[in-house]
Amino acid sequence: MRKANLILLLIAALPSALFSQSKAAPGAEPTALIHTTAGNLTCHLFPKAAPIGVANFIGLAKGTKDWTDPRTHQKKHGVPLYDGTIFHRVIPEFMIQGGDPLGNGEGNPGYEFKNEVSPALKFDRAGRLAYANAGTDTNGSQFFITEQALLGQQGDMLNGKYTIFGQCDDASVALVKEIARMGSDPSNNRPFKPVIINHISIEGASGAGSKKPVHTSH
Repeated sequence: MRKANLILLLIAALPSALFSQSKAAPGAEPTALIHTTAGNLTCHLFPKAAPIGVANFIGLAKGTKDWTDPRTHQKKHGVPLYDGTIFHRVIPEFMIQGGDPLGNGEGNPGYEFKNEVSPALKFDRAGRLAYANAGTDTNGSQFFITEQALLGQQGDMLNGKYTIFGQCDDASVALVKEIARMGSDPSNNRPFKPVIINHISIEGASGAGSKKPVHTSH
């Protein structure tokens, strides 16, 4: 399986960029509450800008979308993919990345789908929620959340190449900063004690009824 190479483009040099306050999407849009062992992340989703990506994220979070376990190659039906996964790659002044069922950056849900990019959505503010990929139209389950605005060359590396499908609020950005600064292996940016995603619940439009209890085991 191809390794999601989001980080490989940027790991060499990431100078500080200006911090930008995140802005919440309209309340009518679905909101993802990412329950982690370090706290909760609240991200408003963009179903109009990225309908395929948002539907995929909600389906994998709620267990309503089938996926294939990369460890056993067995089809999973009614099983939330994100429960028990980790933030397997963290980089200060950049982002945190998770959603890999293998937990090493090489896992995917057994399928890929196309990019959805919009000129109106750029990595010009903190808290952008986007899909990691291994090239154009290779999105799956892995996602990342930026901790600051990525401007100039940094932004050019990402804008138009990665699907932005949500915006996380200011409190979430603060938590992203904390997670990004946890001790990690410099060779692969993997945390020594990775933060676990217990469960992702969906509220609002297209997400009503996701009341699954939070799990605490990996």
